Amino acid sequence: MSSHPASEPVCTECATPEIDSIIEPQERDLGGFSVRRVLPSRARRMVGPFVFFDEMGPAKFAPGKGIDVRPHPHIHLATVTYLFSGEIDHRDSTGVHQTIQPGAVNWMIAGRGIVHSERTGPDERNRASELHGIQLWVALPQTHEEIEPAFEHHPADTLPELELDGVRLRLLAGSAYGATSPVRALSTLFYAEARIPAGHSIALPADHHDRAAYLVRGIVRCESEGKETEHVDRPRMLVFSPGHNVSLRAEQDAHVMLLGGAPLEGKRHMWWNFVSSSAERIERAKTDWQEGRFPKVPGDEQEFIPAP
Repeated sequence: MSSHPASEPVCTECATPEIDSIIEPQERDLGGFSVRRVLPSRARRMVGPFVFFDEMGPAKFAPGKGIDVRPHPHIHLATVTYLFSGEIDHRDSTGVHQTIQPGAVNWMIAGRGIVHSERTGPDERNRASELHGIQLWVALPQTHEEIEPAFEHHPADTLPELELDGVRLRLLAGSAYGATSPVRALSTLFYAEARIPAGHSIALPADHHDRAAYLVRGIVRCESEGKETEHVDRPRMLVFSPGHNVSLRAEQDAHVMLLGGAPLEGKRHMWWNFVSSSAERIERAKTDWQEGRFPKVPGDEQEFIPAP
């Protein structure tokens, strides 16, 4: 989704030494379609290399309706789209046209510059439909910021699935829990979906510096060193302090996204859809978009989102 200017989520409290930040999402209506924006926030600009986190929906659409995110540009990041329900038609300036469905991962590396659109496809639009999922942005290491743009689609059956003490886990990107995703991550990170039955628990990976958990649904309590540190019963993100052993126990069947990794070298600047280690590079991208120097999206050339 395109990153329109918005007020940022806030850290409501930082309750214990084990928890660095607790981030309440900022809900936004994008014209009949709502998102919960978690990153960036006032409390945390990044978690590992992750600079942007939106929960899309859940939304229901009448026949003839859907989403239409017109062509827009990115530089120096990778977008990560993962759906729980519904589908999205992705098109980009490398010529890719790919429909993403639940359980699959769309991983688009912007590199030196890419343009893409995200729309409800014609077949999906002909009937009542729904959409619910997560979109993340991952900032690229400085050595990879100017690489050629690329797109990868990973069907659901290609992603590692684990069961750990009754918890069902799907590894979407990076490495964790002894498994590695086929997604071409360009830095040290992990991104996973966990389904935790009531009464069961899962530990956060201890081998990653930054770690966070976002509750999609259910009720969990956070435990560290045998004591409860936080109780979560609505969508919010917990960002954990490095060096603490932390686990999540479900008090009610829970659906949780886990993410983190190693911090990138240096600061990252962010403006609209552009992320870079260089403020000057963002200014150049801004001018390039305004003056029409980015490539077009084949099959979706007629519309675009103007820069704010």
